[in-house]
Amino acid sequence: MEALIGDVANDTEHNDELNYRQAPHNLEAEQALLGSILVNNEAAQKVQGFLEPEHFFEPVHARIYESVLKLMDKNQIADPVKLKPYFDNDEALTDVGGAQYLVRLAASAATIINAEDYGRTIYDLAMRRALIQIGERMVNDAYDAPVDAEAAEQISDAEKQLFDLAEMGQAETGAQSFSKAVRVAVENIESAYKDPDSLSGVTTGLTQLNDKIGGLHNSDLVILAGRPAMGKTSLATNIAYNAAERYMQDKEAGNEDKSKGAVVCFYSLEMSADQLAARILSDVSNRHYDGPDPIQSHQMRQGNLDEGQFEAIARAAMILEDLPLFIDDTPALTIAGLRTRSRRLKRQHNLGLIVVDYLQLLRGSNKGGSENRVQEISEITRGLKGLAKELHVPVIALSQLSRTVEQRENKRPMLSDLRESGSIEQDADMVMFVFREEYYKEKDEPSQADQEKHLAWQAEMEALYGKAELVIGKQRHGPVGTVHLAFDKSSTRFSDLVEDDHLPDRFE
Repeated sequence: MEALIGDVANDTEHNDELNYRQAPHNLEAEQALLGSILVNNEAAQKVQGFLEPEHFFEPVHARIYESVLKLMDKNQIADPVKLKPYFDNDEALTDVGGAQYLVRLAASAATIINAEDYGRTIYDLAMRRALIQIGERMVNDAYDAPVDAEAAEQISDAEKQLFDLAEMGQAETGAQSFSKAVRVAVENIESAYKDPDSLSGVTTGLTQLNDKIGGLHNSDLVILAGRPAMGKTSLATNIAYNAAERYMQDKEAGNEDKSKGAVVCFYSLEMSADQLAARILSDVSNRHYDGPDPIQSHQMRQGNLDEGQFEAIARAAMILEDLPLFIDDTPALTIAGLRTRSRRLKRQHNLGLIVVDYLQLLRGSNKGGSENRVQEISEITRGLKGLAKELHVPVIALSQLSRTVEQRENKRPMLSDLRESGSIEQDADMVMFVFREEYYKEKDEPSQADQEKHLAWQAEMEALYGKAELVIGKQRHGPVGTVHLAFDKSSTRFSDLVEDDHLPDRFE
């Protein structure tokens, strides 16, 4: 029995030896890289764009690399002689021969040609160690999760860590030559020149707006603001649908690479996904319905439809089946969560346009507490602008306006009407305001007893009926001004406005 126990113990000890695994590392590569840097500091310039001190497995190597970078920042030469005073009393170097270790590193230097390869090897091994740490943390958190912690929260946290790891250390663009920047600019101009719509960005589907702004430009943060009931969500939904429809048509024609449309993600923090889908369905159904009365979304919800309307909805549903439009209606979404989800869609589906409805419903990191809302909005707008640049896509963020608009006689919005306007106005590349004078005039109906005033009011209402203004208050790429649009209240659809003097002649 004792012999058996001894054999089992020996086997267990043997298995422990076999199962023991060290974290991935390569000390020889670290030594060779540091040696080449100490011999010729130009080697550091080849790797410092992506390699950080924390990427070294050996802490002493990390401190040596960090000291070299500090000396180089001061325009000083970093060699064993210059570094010796900093490491004379370093206890960590005692076991390897003290400050003389720096000389031995220089003696084992790799050639400067191989410096970047060694740096990439060190970086790759650091990424693998980070993956192991994330995996271990996931396992431990899953085993020791508190009772009130949801599994979905852990998945979201783990996903964020993985995406952060994927983004870390990416080769930075840094400074680029003017010739390269000019070449990209000319390519964009050529693309717009050859496009039948003369667009340099993603189409809005509204010709007059496209003419004014040239489409939605990549890396731009576009703020679409307005008071309640002005139609912000409707306009954003129309633009999202038009961009997705154009992309779908170009894809079918085999021109998706040069498409002026886009795969769209609509973050709806106010309305549910099915309500938003019902709006789009109502709009598209009306485009394929010739009946006397338009199909309204509330009729669809109540099922108050005739046979012709139902058939139009069925046809519209078939058209929308392959529409590249994603809707995320997660409430109280954080800017970090929005960034993670957008990155995933960019990698999986080539996301080309982001719409956020609306800005004030997003949450920040809450690092500074919830008492300072202005700082939180600043963090959110900076995050959205950073996301637009990172993913190289336009971001449309809807925003509420302050009540000061209602207290003025002229209720046309201005930049100062933006809530927490400082950060929003500063970070935005373009600010547009939706304004429908019809909405305010409707509330000013005079008493019918005063027939003269009531008739004048009716004439004004007829002139304003179905019209809207899109006031461009800021635009980095072009002029400001006003675009006049048509608005169909029943189907909540914005379209190009055809003025009476532009109508074709009628022959009786």
